[in-house]
Amino acid sequence: MTTVQRTPANGFERAPMDPLRRTALIVGWLFIITYVTSIASKIALYPPLFEGDYITSPGQDTRVLWGALSEAMLIIANIGTATAMYTVIKRRYPNLAISYVAARIMESVFIGVGILSVLVMVTLRQDYAGSDGAAAGLTVVGDAFVSLQEWTFALGPNFVVGVGNGCILGYIMYRTGLVPRRLAVLGLIGGPLLILSGSAAMLGLIELDGTWQVLSAIPEFFWELGFGVYLIVKGFKPSPSTAGLVDAR
Repeated sequence: MTTVQRTPANGFERAPMDPLRRTALIVGWLFIITYVTSIASKIALYPPLFEGDYITSPGQDTRVLWGALSEAMLIIANIGTATAMYTVIKRRYPNLAISYVAARIMESVFIGVGILSVLVMVTLRQDYAGSDGAAAGLTVVGDAFVSLQEWTFALGPNFVVGVGNGCILGYIMYRTGLVPRRLAVLGLIGGPLLILSGSAAMLGLIELDGTWQVLSAIPEFFWELGFGVYLIVKGFKPSPSTAGLVDAR
């Protein structure tokens, strides 16, 4: 029987939340935050960067800067998911747990470089766009920074995500059964697809951010979304890999 404690406010206090359930909620909500922030920046806030010559145009600096801030929040959420998951998976797969943390950090590094490219573009546009004779040079510089931002997104939230969230996390979740294995299979499919499409884009075999890359991201999209939602609603499934985890904390 669960023991409850009286409190002055309502007479009773709920039993403490299982630390493993609390971790599942944290990871789940952080995954949802990664979705909101990445979609907000890429689809809703950054489009002006890719519509013509942004750096010599009147620009929509406020909108673009909100996109940069959104990606900064994405970095925080990425690191949060890695550190929270590490406490759950380190017992069964200590080496893979470290590899997952490293993959999340590398993804965040790429995102950070992309943020810097956006901030530099905005600064150059504000400082030099109206200068006489600067348009030609700024156009070339602006195109370079736009390309840099595109490639950092392709290498971070796409290629490295395929390694970390797809292959590593998908494999661990499949082997431990902490989430339904049919859900984890999406990660085992989506991860290699992202790696292959990213490699093909780097080799010039397919268009960067083109149709093939979009299609290859679908399994990973549903894997990460389903993973986050499942942890919020259900939490981790009972597994020998987490036996005694509550007592050990």
